[in-house]
Amino acid sequence: MDTNILLSFIASVTLLAISPGPDNIFVLMQSVIYGKKYGLATVIGLMTGCIIHTSLVAFGISSIIKTNNTLFYGIKIVGAFYLLYLAYKVFKSSSDIKLNMEEIQKKSPFQLVKIGFLMNVLNPKVTIFFLALFPSFLFSDSLSIVIQFYVLGGLFILTSFVVFSFIAILGGNISEKIQKNKKIGFWLQWMQVIVFVGIALFILT
Repeated sequence: MDTNILLSFIASVTLLAISPGPDNIFVLMQSVIYGKKYGLATVIGLMTGCIIHTSLVAFGISSIIKTNNTLFYGIKIVGAFYLLYLAYKVFKSSSDIKLNMEEIQKKSPFQLVKIGFLMNVLNPKVTIFFLALFPSFLFSDSLSIVIQFYVLGGLFILTSFVVFSFIAILGGNISEKIQKNKKIGFWLQWMQVIVFVGIALFILT
């Protein structure tokens, strides 16, 4: 087991979770407007949805590896270029972080768990992202591919849960600083670009 690969994976996921995206901004808005309990409920729903995507990738890729190793490497290359495409999309997007507080309607924590779950499960881009990310972080020659994917999925969920929960708990302070300091969006944007490009180069090399 290569622990360095796992540590690299955790570092990459942490940076991605910190970078502004629709999920963590939605968590932040719920927390700022209605309190940390509502933000945490959203986080639980989002992370639960990741289990579904992990299962789809784990069983799908493991069967491909068993039948066609060349196709597996092809998937890794396509995944690397997909990450480069995401980096380009982030680079071309605005670095301004806009929080549209007025558009958020109050829902119960249970409703937010369901919304977070559906937001994640019904987003095919999450499965594609997992498909691009996970294969290049396989860390053991002895464990089965399925188990390794579930370990990576578990680390992804745990790491994202910690970061998103931190955002939810400190939502008010984070929101105020983000709104006042325009440079935060710029640095978070470039952090995301660097992480995407770095992972893509790791896959290709």
